[in-house]
Amino acid sequence: MAALSSFVRTALAAASLLVLSAGAQTPATTLALARTPDTIASLRLIGEQRLPWRMRFEDTLVGGLSGIDYDAARGDWVMICDDRSEHNPARYYRARLDYDQQSFTSVQLTGVTTLLQADGTAYPSKNDFARLGGAVADLETLRVDPRDGAIWYGSEGDVSLALNPFVRQAGADGRLRYELPLPPLFNVKTDHSSGPRNNQAFEGLSFTPDGASIWVSLEGPMYQDGPVPTTAHGAVNRITRFGRDGKVLGQYAYALEPLAAAPGTGKNADNGVSEILALSDNRLLVLERAGIQDDAGRYRNYVRLYEVDTAGATDIAQLPTVAGASVTPVTKRLVLDLNQAGLPLVDNLEGMAFGPRLANGHASLVLISDDNFNNRQVTQFLLFEVTP
Repeated sequence: MAALSSFVRTALAAASLLVLSAGAQTPATTLALARTPDTIASLRLIGEQRLPWRMRFEDTLVGGLSGIDYDAARGDWVMICDDRSEHNPARYYRARLDYDQQSFTSVQLTGVTTLLQADGTAYPSKNDFARLGGAVADLETLRVDPRDGAIWYGSEGDVSLALNPFVRQAGADGRLRYELPLPPLFNVKTDHSSGPRNNQAFEGLSFTPDGASIWVSLEGPMYQDGPVPTTAHGAVNRITRFGRDGKVLGQYAYALEPLAAAPGTGKNADNGVSEILALSDNRLLVLERAGIQDDAGRYRNYVRLYEVDTAGATDIAQLPTVAGASVTPVTKRLVLDLNQAGLPLVDNLEGMAFGPRLANGHASLVLISDDNFNNRQVTQFLLFEVTP
């Protein structure tokens, strides 16, 4: 009965917003509201699907899928590829995911679109950047605009090339429409004195359910905010809520967990936010993922999902550094430890999105992994039922 009332409340809220806006919102916004759960008490795994390694689709190499979203108006899914135009130009894919409350039966790619720069050309690779200019796109997240179906995507930039991270909007055809204005805080510095760390910038992106604002998350701490996580301590990350015009509506400290295990001698390890999903103006679902390399060079992933609330947290938008500052971070509640979910493999999960409601009225949640074009990894889709 509680699940039914939650579903009814969501539908009524969507209908009320549509009426009050006097036509300002589109049916797509209503659909986005209807599939976003009010609360997340727990998650039930329904099933898993994988794509073959080095799969080819319409003359492109499929892999590096770092973000996913559901296009409610079209009834299909979009997935961003983090290929930095090395295999094929920067792009996103469309797909059909077939599932119900009992099973997850298939993933079928249906289209691929090249994302374009302001001059109408594809993004260059790192090798071609000096000759062609523009920006090298390291695309880690995307969302479908709930108001008009446009594609919003985020790039991590490149510290070595002095390229800042960005959030851009494209039409469904990939043509650039708009770039979100960002404060200087997010500018990279090649001397590492401040700004985002390389490959730890914009990793998470999510519209609030009404589409009026957009949340953006860094993957890891900026240089001026302190060191990266270790087994002994966590770190502080920033999550920012923007208006569509780029106005900062709030920025908050997110406490990253310490590393769950020690890396092998001389090997790599990190932990960061790999995706976010807004549940309301102040509550988010956060995908926190660690990759830890053993002595043989193999990575093990530790992935947890948290429900986060910014209510009562310190707005740190005007703080140039949080190191040594007295701030109240967002509150975190563990929803699911993926390593305890009974999966034979937890890969490099980097994307998540709510899909259509299941037959019982509960929301569905899909997670996707980035295989890094590596034969030791997989492109993994995980389907969950959301219990409110």
